[in-house]
Amino acid sequence: MGSFLITKRANGEFQFVLKAGNGQVILASEGYTTKAACENGIESVRKNSQDDARFDRLESKNGKPYFNLKATNGQIIGNSEMYESVAARENGIESVKKNAPDADVKENL
Repeated sequence: MGSFLITKRANGEFQFVLKAGNGQVILASEGYTTKAACENGIESVRKNSQDDARFDRLESKNGKPYFNLKATNGQIIGNSEMYESVAARENGIESVKKNAPDADVKENL
C-alpha cells in the first residue's frame, strides 16, 4: 500500500510525496506555506487522481516523458519524475491512481 509523506523544506514550506508500496516516489507536490494547505493538497490528489483527464502527459526538453496531476481549477498539485519511456510514464500514472485513494499519511517534520 502507498503512503503520503509530509516534510518541511529548508525554507519552511511543507511538501508531500506519494510513495508506492515499494517505497518509490511516484508524485511530488509543490511547496505549501502551511501544513493545512499541504494536507488539502493530499486530499486533492486523492480526488483528482481517479480522473484520467487530470493527468497531463508531457515531455521534457531532453525528450523524457513525465506527467503533472492537475486539480479541477487547472492548478498543478503534483508532478512525476522523468521516465525513460512513455510506457514507464503510463505505469507511473496507474500507480498514482491505485495508491492515492487509500494511502496513509505520514509526517517527517
